[in-house]
Amino acid sequence: MRILHTSDWHVGKVLKGRSRTGEQIAALHAVVQIAQAEQPDLIIVAGDLFDVAAPSPEATKIVTRALSALRATGAEVVAIAGNHDNGAALDALRSWADAAGINLRGRISDNPADHIVSGTTKGGEAWRCVALPFLSQRYAVRALEMFDLTEAEAQATYADHLARLMARLAEQAFGDPKTVNLLTAHLTVVGGTMGGGERDAHCILGYAVPSSVFPSNAHYVALGHLHRAQLLPGACPIRYSGSPIAVDFGEQENRPSVTMVEVTAQTSAQARTVELPSVTPLRTLRGTLEELTVQAEAQAEDDAWLRVYVAEPPRAGLREQVQELYPRALEIRVDPSVLPDAATRTARPQRSGRSAPELFADYLTHRGHADTATKSLFERLYTEVAG
Repeated sequence: MRILHTSDWHVGKVLKGRSRTGEQIAALHAVVQIAQAEQPDLIIVAGDLFDVAAPSPEATKIVTRALSALRATGAEVVAIAGNHDNGAALDALRSWADAAGINLRGRISDNPADHIVSGTTKGGEAWRCVALPFLSQRYAVRALEMFDLTEAEAQATYADHLARLMARLAEQAFGDPKTVNLLTAHLTVVGGTMGGGERDAHCILGYAVPSSVFPSNAHYVALGHLHRAQLLPGACPIRYSGSPIAVDFGEQENRPSVTMVEVTAQTSAQARTVELPSVTPLRTLRGTLEELTVQAEAQAEDDAWLRVYVAEPPRAGLREQVQELYPRALEIRVDPSVLPDAATRTARPQRSGRSAPELFADYLTHRGHADTATKSLFERLYTEVAG
């Protein structure tokens, strides 16, 4: 059977206040085109369909239309909630999804069978997929209430709970040697490389799990959460598909893609990356104002969104000068290399008995912003307000 694996759409994501709706639509359109060309039997969307838990009506329309378009290719579709999604809200769409022939799973169900999706390809290959939405630490134990837990099991780690949950679901799903065994989940695996735009709190601390949590008899594990496409070592094939669009500037080096998988019940999964055409790229520029002025000529025809680090001491009007050079700069910062190191800063002087302009001047000096124009502007405004 043929599987298209995608994840981390993050529809509704705003970059530094700039809407990227058009880019997100273009990226998902490219995913649909790949599905039309590759004709997979099954499409797995491994979480983070949305960027926020309360998506706008427009974002909801984009996601539902994309899922419908994927289903219209003739493939079965399984989609799960990620940590950015509102699981309850996705489950509220189950009636629509069921009618559209889309298998949508938002929250952990009290009925384990609800997390097992099965089907048969046009070629007669039977498959079963364990679909496990993102599970917070708070609900990890509650999810296991469907099983009898000992006191020691109830006090185990997040990784222990996930391993136990997957093992028991696999016991019910992966019994037939003639069936392709699949599992999809949204989580962080130890050893995985972060893409740069993930939510750190759900990637580190107690949320990172070893690859041993996955059942060894799974033919393929389709993961979401880390935005960089990658294969991880384990007792079974474990893969992140990556995001179809760079979510933030930290992901500018990532190559947006989906993963195509071919597998049978008797053979190992063979995966290949299918790159997506780049939408609007993200780039980071660095240099002095003079160097950035020279670079601006080469960037004139580039439609990329930019992050600019200026290797100049902070001063009034610096941001405006850079913005004039680069109208598509969404983020402009002073390069940390030109700021005084925190360890070498002098202690702040005594505040009592000193005027507000003097204190403000000391603050600027302490922060590396010793700019006469800024000090003069503050003094003038303070005089006008204080009378």
